[in-house]
Amino acid sequence: MLSTGLPLDPAVPTALLQGALMMGGLIVAIGAQNALVLRQGVMRAHVLPVVLLCTLSDWLLVALGVFGLGALIAAQPLLLEAFRYGGAAFLVAYGWRAARQAWLGTAAGLQIAGSGGSLGGALTTTLALTYLNPHVYLDTVVLVGGVGAQHAGAARLGFVAGAWLASAAWFALLGFGAVGAARFLRQPAAWRAIDALVAVVMWAVAAQLMLTPLKQA
Repeated sequence: MLSTGLPLDPAVPTALLQGALMMGGLIVAIGAQNALVLRQGVMRAHVLPVVLLCTLSDWLLVALGVFGLGALIAAQPLLLEAFRYGGAAFLVAYGWRAARQAWLGTAAGLQIAGSGGSLGGALTTTLALTYLNPHVYLDTVVLVGGVGAQHAGAARLGFVAGAWLASAAWFALLGFGAVGAARFLRQPAAWRAIDALVAVVMWAVAAQLMLTPLKQA
């Protein structure tokens, strides 16, 4: 058996597990981004690109947070306020679109499900739901990044790797799990319920942004 002769830093496995658990706990909560991935999976439309974009965005934000951006954002409350209002406006508009589709019912929903929309549209919406949400910066960059930055050397890299693994596993499970269940979820009643859920989630997040002052970690 090959050996490098270098002992493994005992802090690395602990940091990796900490990163995975922390990221997993934050990402599983139903939010705007998760609702979009679920919907794309049910539509069986551009699932892989959307899952990859969400995963890569998380990877980028985690790395930036751990290696310094988190502290910078925490010191710029005006930047967070700009994302707060812009993100809330976008979520209200997207929620209205989903609510309209739920209200129109079977014909509109199944037509959209069959077409799937354009790849560019799906990726643009994914980018907006990811980067216009100030909680992404508070949670992923400031909170996760702040904890990861407390580690040093290989342990810091282990923390980042754990967070990355949790993100990749979750988005793959959510998107492709919805693909597997699409035959059942695309029944007319289920489709309207999914659109209604998406609308409620979008509006709930928008209301939270507008009514609750952002608190820095």
